[in-house]
Amino acid sequence: MNKDIMNKIIAFRDARNWKQFHTGENLAKALNIEAAELLELYQWKHEIDNIDDLKDELADVLIYCFLIADCYHLDVDEIILNKIKKNEIKYPVSKAYGNNKKYTDL
Repeated sequence: MNKDIMNKIIAFRDARNWKQFHTGENLAKALNIEAAELLELYQWKHEIDNIDDLKDELADVLIYCFLIADCYHLDVDEIILNKIKKNEIKYPVSKAYGNNKKYTDL
């Protein structure tokens, strides 16, 4: 993960003294609210109308993900790479290629 980006997120939070509110629970709630706002862009349609709105909502989701990782002192790169390894086992190319079934149904 880009450390400069994470430092900017933390600096923004700390300049406002918001860390005191950033418990795992509160951050997870905020993440879900922002994810719902992202999903709302697609409500009643198959595609979004405004790419700038998508960028803003996606950024909000990502910021809260990074803040949750920071809250628990997790290395974002490490947890993503570990999850990819797990998914490679669950979804081998030979079974999953071009298939949208859940790994239990492959």
